[in-house]
Amino acid sequence: MKYTSIVLLALLIFGACTDMNLNPLSEGSSENWYSNENEMNMSLNDLYREVFWPWDEDPSLNDNPWTDDWIRRNFLSSISSATINGETGFVVSRWTNAYKAIARANTLLANLNRAVGEIPQDNLDIYEAEARFVRAAQYSMLISHYGDVVFYTEILGLEESFTKTKTDKEIILDAIYDDFNFAIDKLPETRSGLNRATKGAALALNARIALYMEDWALARDAAKACMDLNIYQLYSDYGTLFLSKTKKANETIFGIPRSVALNSYLNTGWVRDITTRNVGGYGAKVPSWDLFCSYLCTDGLPIDESPLYNPREPFENRDPRCAATIVEFQTNHLGFMYQPHPDSTQVWNFTTGKYQKNNDTRSNAQYCSYNGLVLKKGVDGDWVDDLKSDPDKIIIRYADVLLMYAEAKIELAEIDQSVLDAINMVRARAYSAGLNETTLYPPVTNTDQSYLRRIVRTERRMEFALEGLRYMDIIRWKLAEKVLNNDDFGMLDVADLRTKVVNQGLWFFPGIPEIDEDGIPDFTAMHTAGLILRLADKSFDNTKQYLWPIPTVEILTNDNIEQNTGY
Repeated sequence: MKYTSIVLLALLIFGACTDMNLNPLSEGSSENWYSNENEMNMSLNDLYREVFWPWDEDPSLNDNPWTDDWIRRNFLSSISSATINGETGFVVSRWTNAYKAIARANTLLANLNRAVGEIPQDNLDIYEAEARFVRAAQYSMLISHYGDVVFYTEILGLEESFTKTKTDKEIILDAIYDDFNFAIDKLPETRSGLNRATKGAALALNARIALYMEDWALARDAAKACMDLNIYQLYSDYGTLFLSKTKKANETIFGIPRSVALNSYLNTGWVRDITTRNVGGYGAKVPSWDLFCSYLCTDGLPIDESPLYNPREPFENRDPRCAATIVEFQTNHLGFMYQPHPDSTQVWNFTTGKYQKNNDTRSNAQYCSYNGLVLKKGVDGDWVDDLKSDPDKIIIRYADVLLMYAEAKIELAEIDQSVLDAINMVRARAYSAGLNETTLYPPVTNTDQSYLRRIVRTERRMEFALEGLRYMDIIRWKLAEKVLNNDDFGMLDVADLRTKVVNQGLWFFPGIPEIDEDGIPDFTAMHTAGLILRLADKSFDNTKQYLWPIPTVEILTNDNIEQNTGY
């Protein structure tokens, strides 16, 4: 037993040191490395690997839901069950990969002097700006998720790595701003043929971390500077923006390209979980009823206030992003008419022109969507032939910059026409309308701060559904303790569904949930009446979960690092 413990500790120490200090094999080990353009570009390209740019609730993690935007049958994640700890997989991998990227960026920065005289100074400035951009982005992720973390900007020796302590996140934030400012100053506005950092990307990500840290003035200024570049614009069609055929959209400020030909594509497990059972998928991971009810009606009102909302036809008269995100009933999806109704045991196959067994109703397949909803956003035919799809991984896009600008100005009580315009530009695009075509969409005109705060939060939820942004939104707005302590709901079992809902003329929704001041629906009345089924009882511990724990391996191998409170 003693021998096993010693070996285990040695392995833990070795693992921690190698993660934070060894250079990648792709960068070489020669003392002459970093001496020419090719070597610099090889090292920089490595910093744009997808593993260094994860989304929250990232499909590549193949995890269960972290937020109230989607469900995976009746399963919970370590976040939504309040069981997150220092050994949780994504807690460890996120930390490890961030420090790998930081170490590689630091190594490149420390060796730039090798290329002086060999590479034009303007190019060296760009290389330095890129490395500092990546470092700033990685530290941004670390402080927003873990709080105070280990901070260093040099190459660490083995012994030195064991002496490091956590640095106050405010000090790290200043360093992040310095790195982003250097990148903003030195990076070009556009880069032909390259999917690498630009001035706009540095401005946008600088605005994001400032927003997360409630540094409203800086968030406002960085977002406005990005807008004033006049490079980016909202893509004309929201519904096709996220498809694999839409590469390098002019709305994408920074993203990671994918290519099936180069063996880079969406996680196939995620693809199978998201696609419907009629095409061979599982229909297991689906948009939640909470998300579905968050979409406003076409008069700009929530569903519990709008006279346009009909729970029997819940897709009618809704913001177009609803049907662009969630498959509308009785529409063609992936070659089949989508209809989860328990009596629709046969379904039309548009490819064969015939009816066949409908595996997207629980009358035939008990494990298809538990709440009747399936995802449409980003899903198209290339998902189902070989489960390989390669849409760009969008890290930040122009709609986010517009709404960050609006939110920062709202919080600063600087409400003017530019705030309304920023929100309305995003909303108008959803309706395929121009900003001034106010008869085609419901423009925001009210300038009350509390009202606009609710509007911009609702707009973010409708606009960025299932793009990995909801988690940090509910964390920074302190809504996680509300939404992650609510239950997940779905349809009754088939027999009860027919008796209590269908035969009573109550399909699809047997009622209209009340929407509170935070845009959160309350399904209590429908559940109490026995008309819907509780799928999962979520839990969130607000005494600790607004920060993640430091990985246990770091605590065990460095006595100078303290664990976050409560873990």
